[in-house]
Amino acid sequence: MIGLDLSNSTLEEIKEENLSELLNKIHAKKQGFYYTIDDDQIIGKINRFAEKNSDFEHIVVCGIGGSALGAICLQQSLGHLYLNKLHVLDNIDPIMIKELEEVIDYSKTLFIVITKSGGTVETLSQYDYFSKKIKENGYELSDHMTIITGPQPNPLRDEAEKEDLEVFDIPEDVGGRFSVLTVVGLLPAKLIGIDIEKILKGAKVGRDNFLSPDSKNNLPYQLAKTQFDLSQKGKTINVLMPYSQKLIKFADWFRQLLAESTGKDGKGITPTNALGVTDQHSQLQLYNDGPNDKLFIFIEVKNMNPEIAIDSPYKTTFGELMQTEKNATAAALTKNGRPNITISVDSVSEETLGQLFLLFEGATAFLGELMGINAFDQPGVELSKKLTKKALLK
Repeated sequence: MIGLDLSNSTLEEIKEENLSELLNKIHAKKQGFYYTIDDDQIIGKINRFAEKNSDFEHIVVCGIGGSALGAICLQQSLGHLYLNKLHVLDNIDPIMIKELEEVIDYSKTLFIVITKSGGTVETLSQYDYFSKKIKENGYELSDHMTIITGPQPNPLRDEAEKEDLEVFDIPEDVGGRFSVLTVVGLLPAKLIGIDIEKILKGAKVGRDNFLSPDSKNNLPYQLAKTQFDLSQKGKTINVLMPYSQKLIKFADWFRQLLAESTGKDGKGITPTNALGVTDQHSQLQLYNDGPNDKLFIFIEVKNMNPEIAIDSPYKTTFGELMQTEKNATAAALTKNGRPNITISVDSVSEETLGQLFLLFEGATAFLGELMGINAFDQPGVELSKKLTKKALLK
């Protein structure tokens, strides 16, 4: 279960909007992030592919932005912190590519190339490089690479058909930053042993909450309304601060979701992230004594298993110490008039993560309507892409 504590928000009350009207406006945009999670056919295809390709020692995702952050988040949150076989190339830094090749064996590596448009220059460059390397090493490309992409016209889909590569479809009505609960996030997760059915089970609970017409039970609405009302009071920066090492990449995923969705028409809420307790020792001075322009969103985990005991300097456990430090941080911010809210989860699990994804995606959809912008496009990103391609063609 997820809880939301708004008591330290500094808002006297949430000014109610017409929730049914907001939901109708969201429905009218026909975005699939909250109903494509019912697609059992794609889950079956993912499971069959994962079973057939279970022997690979390394999984490499070639993608950027929304094509990468979901997989990174799922691995960090639900995988082992120090043992993993998933490598996500979310940049084109040549050092990343060189050092990746130092640790993988091409004979034991599966590449997943992800781009919805099929024309993302960074991802196409990675595809070109690694497809040639696979062939140079004497292996069949179709045995070591699969494609996740959108519909035609699509240059990567054309390549996949030419090379006889298996292709997974990205739903046309789901944008990249909302795609973690599609094949984009679920296929890499399944290949590293994560129970994707449990993630979707949690997501469906989160969807029910998002679609609730009762504002007192609709946590995404409450979160969005708090973000919006405080932004109108000058709190235009949101700091997401999980008190869990497992959830720091969730904060990275959130950063793209909020930035690309709300930064339109001169408006926007600027996301940043911090990690409890680490950033109490690097950012808290600014937060408590700097500009009062931020909303702090804590995520706390109630059951920090395993409970590892400490005898000195205080007799407690590491989990209790972390919770005590979170409470003290929230109290200090509150004393200094800095709005903060807390999202609580029972544990970091597949079902919890599914609920968290829907909580923040739903809140972002509401934010778009409250701000009077389209939360689902990204014209500023598209311009940069066009200018990059134009420069490369000179």
